Amino acid sequence: MKTNCRKWKYLLIGTAVATAFSTVPMISNAEDASKTTLNKMNSNNTAAGAALVLDVDILESELDIQRIVQKKTLPVDRKMEEKKIEEADKEEVQDTLVMANVNQYVNIRESADSDAKKLGVLYKDCGGEIIERKDGWTKLKSGDVTGWVKDDYLYFGEEAKELAENVGMLTAYSNTQTLRVRKAADKNAPVLGLLSEGEMLEAISEDGDWVSVSYEGTTGYVSAEYVKVEFKLDTAESMEAILAREEAEKKKAEEKKKAERNAQREAAIATGDELSILAALIQCEAGGEPYEGQVAVGAVVMNRVRCGAYPNNIIDVIYASGQFSPASGGRMQSLILNGNIKASCIQAAQEAINGVTNVGDALHFRRAGSKDGIIIGNQVFW
Repeated sequence: MKTNCRKWKYLLIGTAVATAFSTVPMISNAEDASKTTLNKMNSNNTAAGAALVLDVDILESELDIQRIVQKKTLPVDRKMEEKKIEEADKEEVQDTLVMANVNQYVNIRESADSDAKKLGVLYKDCGGEIIERKDGWTKLKSGDVTGWVKDDYLYFGEEAKELAENVGMLTAYSNTQTLRVRKAADKNAPVLGLLSEGEMLEAISEDGDWVSVSYEGTTGYVSAEYVKVEFKLDTAESMEAILAREEAEKKKAEEKKKAERNAQREAAIATGDELSILAALIQCEAGGEPYEGQVAVGAVVMNRVRCGAYPNNIIDVIYASGQFSPASGGRMQSLILNGNIKASCIQAAQEAINGVTNVGDALHFRRAGSKDGIIIGNQVFW
């Protein structure tokens, strides 16, 4: 009987081990284990006393195995799991990060070819995400531009990561209508200012329920609940955006130039009459020319006044856009304001106003050279 019990013990221990590592659900508690073992023993007509002793030994061994298996199969702590996922995501971002390795900019092409269509520009310190690499070229996405850049003009791996950390900026975006920027990380602290929804500030650090930010040159604090914090890198600019920006800049420059010209015109009108304005133009254009040349310049202005293709008064003719450079350069205004106009120029202007012309109906003049026309001094009129 002792030998048989020992056999049963080893047999059941082996069965318990196999059961513990199989897909069959494990026995959940000692009471069920005891009942199951007793049933097995009773079904084989084994003596009750011996079965009870044997069952205790087997039960202890089986429960130990269950505890080991359960310990190995317990779910990983959720925070640890999230941390691993976050670290994996970070590593993935680092692996796909690419930065411009240029002093100014590098072109982004439609295909891996230096002659391919230009889609945009990746500027110095700008970054993007690697999509594909082949034959010394990298397909990347940066901002609204997706295209190919030669590897020679890019940083990868640790170099890209290091540069991104140096040039990137942690940014806090307000996601509420009115966000209070406080002097300290305390909801009762004084308010430095307010941000509307969508406005952003440079974030300094995140600390629990608060984010420290740079606000008008000083450190402020905003509630982490009402901001979205992102690490921001400058990105590429598409050709469409470049052309639109250049057109806007050109228009702005023209408007500025026009505004300056109008300001000069108004200042000249405020301090002088048509005679002094015409005389100032004559001095700027022909002050060093013979008197006949000075009269000729005045005559051209008056011919334009009488011509239907130009404004019908002296001031508008002189200050018309792109016609007489002295009118927009400030020289005329200075002469008028300081009263430094030569007497000969004033006299020439008066004769021209009175209808005197020594160049017929000429509407143009320039320095003599390749143009045919009436030559007076160093200028040709036509």
